[in-house]
Amino acid sequence: MNAVPSGVCFYLSVAICWLTAEVDASWWYMGTLGSQVMCDNIPGLVNKQRQLCRQHPKVMQAIGAGMKDWISECQHQFRAHRWNCYTTARDHSLFGRLLLRSSREVAFVYAVSSAGVVYSVARACSQGELDSCSCDPSRTGSSQDARGSFDWGGCSDHVEHAMRFSQAFVDARERKERDARALMNLHNNQAGRKAVKRFMTLQCKCHGVSGSCSVRTCWSAMADFRRTGDHLRKRYNGAVQVAVNQYGTGFTAAHAHFKRPSKNDLVYSEDSPDYCVRNQDSGSVGTAGRVCNRTARGADSCEVLCCGRGYDTARLSRTTKCECKFQWCCAVHCRDCHQQVDVHTCKSQT
Repeated sequence: MNAVPSGVCFYLSVAICWLTAEVDASWWYMGTLGSQVMCDNIPGLVNKQRQLCRQHPKVMQAIGAGMKDWISECQHQFRAHRWNCYTTARDHSLFGRLLLRSSREVAFVYAVSSAGVVYSVARACSQGELDSCSCDPSRTGSSQDARGSFDWGGCSDHVEHAMRFSQAFVDARERKERDARALMNLHNNQAGRKAVKRFMTLQCKCHGVSGSCSVRTCWSAMADFRRTGDHLRKRYNGAVQVAVNQYGTGFTAAHAHFKRPSKNDLVYSEDSPDYCVRNQDSGSVGTAGRVCNRTARGADSCEVLCCGRGYDTARLSRTTKCECKFQWCCAVHCRDCHQQVDVHTCKSQT
């Protein structure tokens, strides 16, 4: 995974200012004036976003701390593909010129980043890191599910609050523009937010004599972000190519045999480049030097990943722990085993 440099404020075209967890956080403690100075100097924010930034500096910090999670998820989902959610430390937009397109990869980036904002804010609320929210106040009293009645307790993740904040902040620029690209961005942002809510689960503790579970205390919790990532990856696979309708208010399928997109689908309008070679205009970094699997037949195979250019093979020596044995009491002793492995990497364009 490509490291996210510390101390840098990234500006996606969705106008989210991501502040990394390692950034010098001294300004957060400078009070209202410090927050205002920092927010006023973030490039690309519209007035509504600057206002929210000034009012909620700790929320901005929580979003920045969660940045690495959704980037990591994006790179996990596309780790074996020509486009592997590559990020560049030398570009203020994080994904470079890729974001100038309206491809299905960009649709995924918008959706997963919007979902990441919801997840980060809701988690910070539940952990008591924010003054503006805490646990979901609507989860009180008694309720019931398929197993019977239960009492609300614990700390339910306040996803509704996080979704409202994400919508207010992330969507502010798109709502100001209201062109075809903005409509797609808004749609994909919302699809990402809905994906987090989709996987809310009910977690419970039993109370009673000898674990009889005569009384249950339950709370609503977000699932691991991997489930959101898996869901959005499937939506990427089935993304719908669209055109804006004649009124400029919604979408029609770009081709007659395509389905009309639902609110949960990802939408795009431009075909993707093949990502085989470096192309600054399309934002492709190419696949030269990528490690491929010589014996595979899927997307990570040397034939597919290297785009038919061939691959180089290098024999490397690796040391791993092996023949581990447990010794009473209480240690595990292992040997260092050395092995020679072949690593295959895609050739450059000739």
